[in-house]
Amino acid sequence: MSVYSVSQINSYISEIMSADDNLKKVMIRGEISNFKLHSSGHCYLTLKDDKAAIKSVIFRRFAQKLRFRPENGLMVIACGSISVYERDGTYQLYIEQLIADGAGALSVRYEQLKNQLEEEGLFSPAHKKNLPVHPKCVGIITSKTGAVLHDIFRVAFRRDPSVKLLLFPVLVQGKASSEQLVAALKYFNQHRNLCDVIIIGRGGGSMEDLWPFNDEGVVRAVYSSAVPVISAVGHETDFTLIDFVSDVRAATPSHAAELCIPSREEWLQRLSFLEKNIMNIMRKNFTVLHERLNKCINSIVFKDSYYLLGSRHQQMDQLFAGLDNSLRRQMEIKKSALAVLEGKGSLLDPEAAMKRGYSLIYKDKVIINSVSLLSKNDKLKIILADGQVLTSVEDIVKDMQYNGKEKEKL
Repeated sequence: MSVYSVSQINSYISEIMSADDNLKKVMIRGEISNFKLHSSGHCYLTLKDDKAAIKSVIFRRFAQKLRFRPENGLMVIACGSISVYERDGTYQLYIEQLIADGAGALSVRYEQLKNQLEEEGLFSPAHKKNLPVHPKCVGIITSKTGAVLHDIFRVAFRRDPSVKLLLFPVLVQGKASSEQLVAALKYFNQHRNLCDVIIIGRGGGSMEDLWPFNDEGVVRAVYSSAVPVISAVGHETDFTLIDFVSDVRAATPSHAAELCIPSREEWLQRLSFLEKNIMNIMRKNFTVLHERLNKCINSIVFKDSYYLLGSRHQQMDQLFAGLDNSLRRQMEIKKSALAVLEGKGSLLDPEAAMKRGYSLIYKDKVIINSVSLLSKNDKLKIILADGQVLTSVEDIVKDMQYNGKEKEKL
C-alpha cells in the first residue's frame, strides 16, 4: 500500500470533483450567514438551511456584477461550481451569480438602492427646484400610445390651451426602457430652450412593470436634470425611486398636468380681484389725504386767510379729479387688454376651433396629430362640433417638407 501526502490526497480529490459535470454548474438555495466582504473585493459567506451548511466564495470579478448587496439572513439562489480548496482540505461553492430568492427579490434591490441613494443625499429637499409659474412648453416623457398622454393633453387643453406640449416617446417597461428614459432626459437638458418643465411617467402596474423607474441610471438622470422634473408613475399608492429625487411627485399623470399648467380662468379671476383691491386702496388713500387737507384748511392758521388759499384748494380738487380720471382711464385700458387676451385664448379653445371647421381625430382613444401614426385601413373616430364620424384610412400622403430635423429626433 502506497503512502501519500496530504497535498496529494487533496489534489486527487480536487481532480475527481473537477471532473464531475454535476458539480460544474449547480444552483443552491439557502440562507446567507457569516458574510464578509474582504478588502480584496472577494466575498466570503456560508449558505445554510435547517440541516446543513456549505462554505462559499464570490471572487471580485463576479462580486462586482451583483445587482444587490448580500446580507446575513437573506434567502438566495447561488449559481456556480463546487470544488476543493486544497490548502484547507475543504470543499466549497464558488459562486458566479447570486439571486435574491422569492417574490421579495425586487423589493430587496429596491430597498438597498433606496438606502444607498438616500445616504448619498439624493433625496434631500435642498436639491428640489421650483416649478415655473407660467411655463410656455411642457416636455413629456412617456409612451405615445398609452392613456397617460391622453390624460395630460386633456387637462392641459382645459387649463390653458396656449401651453405647448412636446412628447419624447419611450418604452415604459422592459429592458430597453431604462436606456430610453435616460436618453429622453438628456435630450431635454441638452435643448433647454425646448421646454420649461418635464413630466415623466406611465400608468400603474406591478413592481416588475414599474422597475425602469427604479433603475439607478434613470434615478441619477432625474436628479441631475437642470430642467424641473415632475414624476407621475402609476397610481397614487405606487412609489418608485424617481419619486424621491424628482422636484415634485404627482399622484397621477393628470395631477402632474394640473401642477405645472396654471388655469387661465383662475389667473383672470385673480387679476380682477387684485384690480379691485388696488382701486379700493387708492380711493381710501385719496379720502384720507383729502380729509387731512380739509382739516389743515379749516385750522385757525388758515381760517382767516382762506381767500388766499381758495384757488389752491380748487386746483387741488382739479388735480384729484384729473388723477382719478387718469386712473379710471388706465383701468379701462387694462380691461380692454384683458378682453383681447380672453379673445385670443378663446381662439385656442378646441370647441371654438371645431365650430370654425376643425376636428379632432382619434385612433384607439389617442389623438392623431401626424400621418406617421396611421396605417392604411386604421379605424378612426372624427369629433366635429355637432357629432362624431367613424371612418377608416384609405390612403396616406406624407408632406415631406413638414419633417424637420428636431421632429425626426423625437
